[in-house]
Amino acid sequence: MKKLDLTKQYKQYYTAPEKPALVIIDKAVFLSIAGKGDPSGQAYSERIQALYSLAYTVKFHQKAQGKDFVVAKLEAQWWFDSESYADVSISEAPLKIPRDAWEYRLLIRMPEFVTAETLATAKEILAKKKQTGFAEDVVFWQMEEGKCVQMLHTGPFDKEPESLLQIQKFVAENNLMKNGLHHEIYLSDFNKTAPEKLRTILREPVK
Repeated sequence: MKKLDLTKQYKQYYTAPEKPALVIIDKAVFLSIAGKGDPSGQAYSERIQALYSLAYTVKFHQKAQGKDFVVAKLEAQWWFDSESYADVSISEAPLKIPRDAWEYRLLIRMPEFVTAETLATAKEILAKKKQTGFAEDVVFWQMEEGKCVQMLHTGPFDKEPESLLQIQKFVAENNLMKNGLHHEIYLSDFNKTAPEKLRTILREPVK
């Protein structure tokens, strides 16, 4: 049985240059869970765990149907109350906005043959094992970001403002405007990778 690897099938989605560049992101489907608060907190970790639990449950269920795939990279969209922080730029946001004020949507991309019904079946399987946790909050999510500016950030998360400033300058120089939520794709496992070696795609939808 050939195993589908989304990172190889959608190379443009999972790669980015070291300098800001424009890219068009097509529609994709995900398992997703939303939350709010400090990403170093327990609730954030538990939501990641719930998302992965369902992703692997979907994987093994689909494998039994002859459709195996590699569970894709973790992603997240981040946002905050734009009225309370109206004058904060994208490069300033990580520094000026309290960590507990951030809202997020965690994502794991799924193959196109995975549907909302597939997710419902996976939830039933987990429920029988009494391993639900935040699993009931996971939803089937479709997203089409369209035109985006993105770049690869290498290094710790607290250095991201340096890369975001490059994106901000690129957006201004090309007369573009923000058109969606800040999006990060974690190419490295941040639980196992040294901070200076972390590789993260930073993506900003624009128009």
